[in-house]
Amino acid sequence: MSQQELTAFIVEYIAGRRQAKLEAFDKASAKRLAADPTEEGDILQARRELELRYTVPNWLTEAAKRAGQISLVTHAAKFTHGDAKNSSIFSETIACEGYLSTATLSQPAADAVGNAAALDVAKLLQTEVAGDSLLACLKRNEASPLAPLAESPQQLSEWVDGFSCALTVKDPTSHKLAKQVYFPVDGGYHLLNPLFSSSLAQALHQRMVALRFSEQTKALWQARRKNEWHPGMLVIFPDTAVVNFGGTKPQNISALNSGRGGRTWLLPARPPVWESQDKPPLAMATLFGPGAFDRVTRQARRQLIHLLISTEETQNRHIRRQRDQYIDEIIDLLFNVAAGIQRRDWAGWTLEEGCTLKAHQRLWLDPWRTETDEAFRSGRESDDWQKCVADDFALWLNGHLKRAGLSMGLTERREWRTKPRFQYRLREMERALTRYRDA
Repeated sequence: MSQQELTAFIVEYIAGRRQAKLEAFDKASAKRLAADPTEEGDILQARRELELRYTVPNWLTEAAKRAGQISLVTHAAKFTHGDAKNSSIFSETIACEGYLSTATLSQPAADAVGNAAALDVAKLLQTEVAGDSLLACLKRNEASPLAPLAESPQQLSEWVDGFSCALTVKDPTSHKLAKQVYFPVDGGYHLLNPLFSSSLAQALHQRMVALRFSEQTKALWQARRKNEWHPGMLVIFPDTAVVNFGGTKPQNISALNSGRGGRTWLLPARPPVWESQDKPPLAMATLFGPGAFDRVTRQARRQLIHLLISTEETQNRHIRRQRDQYIDEIIDLLFNVAAGIQRRDWAGWTLEEGCTLKAHQRLWLDPWRTETDEAFRSGRESDDWQKCVADDFALWLNGHLKRAGLSMGLTERREWRTKPRFQYRLREMERALTRYRDA
């Protein structure tokens, strides 16, 4: 069925181009006739010739000849420099290595480089119809979408050979305007040409457009402006930048670049700025009081409270899932703060005279004291302190929710202290400490 749909798409695509050309021709012809009515015969002849050029077989024959002027690639050379003449590359490598790269894309978009006047051929090859495309068919050595349109087997063969030229991988070459890294190897150097991945930029562009301008995103922003609850998640990209390729003629760089208007978004890639404590928190009676943890969870608490207040009469799985996501976020922030206090160079800080921390929180936040204090190690090997810490968290969360006017009691307190995320992060932290101690 997809082959028939592809054939229909090819016919419609050519008809659309024919219509656009005829409209432009008729508009220009009207001006010529107004200036000189005797040119009517020449104009009719020229229009007839234009119509013949855009019959399906004739246009495909001419397009197949022009296909050699473009190359379908994933990494385009001209993103480095508009006048670079080095090779572009079509990479079909697939990898699941955990790093974001072109190889991690399940279906990387193919870009087109070369003569900008032949980009209409690239669009014909690349457009997907019912999950398939003429490009994919040519890769499979399949000509069935073109077969019903050909007037002879020889013509069909010419079309396939011509369009396949866009897939031909030329011998790789470098250029003086390309980025070049000479890597030393035995007996000489290996030349590396880092190339910009237009396919990866396109995937990022499509994802950001969907998350910024979709109908759901519009509804989310509207709900936010009205201070109303919405089950969806609003995704914001802070501190983005834009790099423009190609100036006023982005089509001279590549087809996908032209479709993006020459714009490629850049996400911030700077490392996080850690705020390290210079000395142990000796004056802290509990981690769940005024201090670092209270500050870093302020935004998440506000979101949780707003959700619970706006949906107090409604409880369904979507609301509960959103509630649990906010609480899991608060739990993650809690253990991030705790990890910043569990420093080996502070080992034994809870023994100092000024320390007012609760006993079970001392066992939690001063784990390296076990290396020199036998009684402390014995107390830490018991699970009692973990239950007390979980209860402290539950009391802290209930307290904030009560102050916001929400009715919270023993049932909620029991639920908060038995959260799977809390237990998981606690076990994870203990395993990390054990690995660090045994290393």
